[in-house]
Amino acid sequence: MYQPYPTSGEQPPEPQRPPIPNSVQTAVKLMYAGAALSFVELVVGLATIGSLKSAIEAAGRRAGKHYTPHQVHQLEVTSIIFAVIVGVIAIGLWLWMARANQAGHSYARITGTVFFGLNTLFLFLSLAQPHASVGLIFNVLVWLVGLGAVIMLWRKETGPYFSQRTR
Repeated sequence: MYQPYPTSGEQPPEPQRPPIPNSVQTAVKLMYAGAALSFVELVVGLATIGSLKSAIEAAGRRAGKHYTPHQVHQLEVTSIIFAVIVGVIAIGLWLWMARANQAGHSYARITGTVFFGLNTLFLFLSLAQPHASVGLIFNVLVWLVGLGAVIMLWRKETGPYFSQRTR
């Protein structure tokens, strides 16, 4: 059908946005909590660097290897650099997913779920690595927050909210 050309120069009104479902609001709050926990995890990890050295040495003994002090130091530095990079990226991803899901972007639920799957894999891999027990506690807490967010995002009432958004 032919649509008449608007003569008043006004833009047509945008469609009314439906309210954000409670489950999406809860998921967004959990994502912000995940970012905060990831930040605290990073700070605590940096504050407990001394326990990393003993964890590396203990892992070496269990594997039947004797690390020189230089090797232990190299492993410590590598672990710290890796932890900082991963921590900053994780915080950024939590914040991005919170904003994208709050805006109802259709890609956000799926992307957030994929990130949760990767987080699950990394949690299992971290169990096999030398770590401070405090770090493991934070890994599990962050994982639980992610699990809660994913459950909230895939509840039945959230489908229409995300299907109306295309960007």
